[in-house]
Amino acid sequence: MIKNQKKINNKMRVKKGDTVVVISGKYRGVKGKVLKAFPQTERVIVEKVNFVKKHTRPTQQNPQGGIIEKESPIHVSNVKIFNEKLGDVTRAVFKDIGDTRKRVCKKSGDEI
Repeated sequence: MIKNQKKINNKMRVKKGDTVVVISGKYRGVKGKVLKAFPQTERVIVEKVNFVKKHTRPTQQNPQGGIIEKESPIHVSNVKIFNEKLGDVTRAVFKDIGDTRKRVCKKSGDEI
């Protein structure tokens, strides 16, 4: 492995479309949907969480330019999956069901 190269973790348990709750930081307790997941850097973009201001140049699509607010990625360790049936946060684990691997709720055993 090359120096300063991060080991890739392919077992990220949070995926695009999951409903998650932020468990630490400025946005603690906020529930949102995962808009995008980045498994190589172990980060996710959550709806309405971690807004940053981005200064944009004038372009043909946006001749005015200006400042826009958009979501920025946060580390996957700062979010937990929200289980609608339980109404609580939970962890996802992988289980072999038949000959396929499925993501399952740690607390209730329901398929996510």
